[in-house]
Amino acid sequence: MNISFGKEYERFRDEVREFLDENLTDELRDAQRFCPGIFLDYEHNIAWHKILYKKGWVAPNWPEEFGGTGWDLMQRYIWSIEKAKAGAPDTAPMSLGMCGPMLIGCGSKAQQEQYLPRILSGEDYWCQGYSEPGSGSDLASLKLKATSDGDHYRLNGSKIWTSHAHYANKMFLLVRTNDQGKPQEGITFLLLDMATPGIRVEPILFASGTHEVNQVFFDDVRVPKANVVGEENKGWQVAKYLLEFERGGSTGNAARKVGLARLRTLAGMIPQGESTLADDTDFIRKLDETAVQLEAIQFTEFRMMAALSKGQRPGPESSVLKALSAEMQQQLTELAVEAMGQYSAVHQPEARTVGSNVSTVGPEDGVVAFSRYFNLRASSIAGGSNEVQRNIMAKLVLGL
Repeated sequence: MNISFGKEYERFRDEVREFLDENLTDELRDAQRFCPGIFLDYEHNIAWHKILYKKGWVAPNWPEEFGGTGWDLMQRYIWSIEKAKAGAPDTAPMSLGMCGPMLIGCGSKAQQEQYLPRILSGEDYWCQGYSEPGSGSDLASLKLKATSDGDHYRLNGSKIWTSHAHYANKMFLLVRTNDQGKPQEGITFLLLDMATPGIRVEPILFASGTHEVNQVFFDDVRVPKANVVGEENKGWQVAKYLLEFERGGSTGNAARKVGLARLRTLAGMIPQGESTLADDTDFIRKLDETAVQLEAIQFTEFRMMAALSKGQRPGPESSVLKALSAEMQQQLTELAVEAMGQYSAVHQPEARTVGSNVSTVGPEDGVVAFSRYFNLRASSIAGGSNEVQRNIMAKLVLGL
């Protein structure tokens, strides 16, 4: 794999840096810096989304014919690393990273024409209705019932851990349309409008105090059958296709490598007797071991990006990337808490609010260390637990 920078890529990198310098405000940088978890707050997320949309850079991983950038593997890598270095916000993963690729691969022409332009523009903001109370990691055991009612379904039940459902105006979800046979054979993939009567969104607060996820209740919610993606009772195949993008269709390792570099800087700010934590050989060894693991993940991401650039799907290997990335996210948050020491336990939500002038207790770069530690405990469960990912690797990658 050739990952060297030719002159054309150096020119592209200069263009990216110029764009970021001109469009990335201090407010947007702070929004990303103070983000306690995976999801940036809606206000700043959509502001950055519209800037990227105007430039034509909002969907780097989409095919050009559907509104993507047409960038090759190296350009996508340059974009991911430069925006991470600049502290640029991430775009919402549900719309651009999951729903869009799923519709490109599995949606009808009418669905693509209706939804893809609105995802690109930010007019539609999607949430994902997969998990349900009592189902754990066994997604096939879902029970939200969709009963046939003429040219509609009537939905009754609930979904849980639904990220940003309190902001979303659309949802893609899995419903139970048949109770006979194998559980996977009676599932249908649906698209719905969150303004439909009978939908109620209730907040779930994290241990860190942030509101990112919700429980969504459905009481006789009528959804047109024209909103089925694929075929009735064949939604499991669509869901698996989408999950490959959720688990392996990102380039998040660039941000993790930048985060590690900032951790090294933070270590130099933390007193350790007469020196600093940067002189602690045990802590530096942990950082060096993390750097080696991140480099290995980087090349796995390159392989995924190469497959996507050729119009291929990520495949079951995405489970490898998902599990490793979740572990690295958690490891970095643990190292940040360890680096901050006594300062990590200080609860200062007002100091990590965009526009606040409240001074932090301890180094400013570590003000969200504990919140991220709490929030990213969920990363080894969300999108399929690491145990489920290892089962997939064993069966579909290793052939066991």
